[in-house]
Parts: sequence; structure tokens; C-alpha cells
Amino acid sequence: MELTHTRLLVDNYKECFFFYRDVLGFEVSWGDENSNYADFTFNGAKLGIFERKQMTKAIGEIYSATIDQTDKTALIFKVPNVDEKYQELKDKVKFITEPAEQKDWGIKVAHFRDPAGSLLEIYENI
Repeated sequence: MELTHTRLLVDNYKECFFFYRDVLGFEVSWGDENSNYADFTFNGAKLGIFERKQMTKAIGEIYSATIDQTDKTALIFKVPNVDEKYQELKDKVKFITEPAEQKDWGIKVAHFRDPAGSLLEIYENI
């Protein structure tokens, strides 16, 4: 697995987009202020921001802006084949979602948590 970036899950997407682009000066490599997802590059690293409401929907959880225990960060790992990695890990971790194509994003994904409850995503480009 290759850790490709950290993704911040935010309730105030536009405000965060402008903060990372205009205040910190990070280069936008994907997305814009209206896309609800963006990738930024800086010093060889990549940071993603994603509207938290959409992430909770993707993993089948209930969204609430007032719940403090919901995900705020996700670690994103690129794998050569999501189905194969899923089979390799399914007896070791409890998956939240099974491998599924996200055609709007051009990826296949599956989600699980680490022992501390952190959200992890494996993906491949389709």
C-alpha cells in the first residue's frame, strides 16, 4: 500500500478551500471552491479536503455537524487492486464498506478503521 495523502473532513468546505489555497498558498492540484473535494500539493506532500457530510454518506454513517465524535481526518492508501487488498485484510480488520466503484470520482474504494477508530480508505483508479 502507498500512503498518498491525508484527507481532512470538514464542515466548512469553501472556507477551508480558500484557507489552504489563499492563506497558506498551497497549489490546487484537483478541485475548486465548489467541488466539495480538493487536493493541494506543497513541498512534495499532498493534502485533501472533503466535505464531511459526503464522507459520512460514503461510509453509510449518519451526518451531524453537532456530533464531535464523527470523523475529521482520513488516511488514504492507493493499492494496485482494491478487491485483492480487501480479501487480504478482511480477516484482520472490520470493513465499514466493501469494495465499490465511485464512478463520479473515477476510483474503487473500501473503508475500515484502525484500532483507535481512525478512518482509512484503500483505493485504486478505474
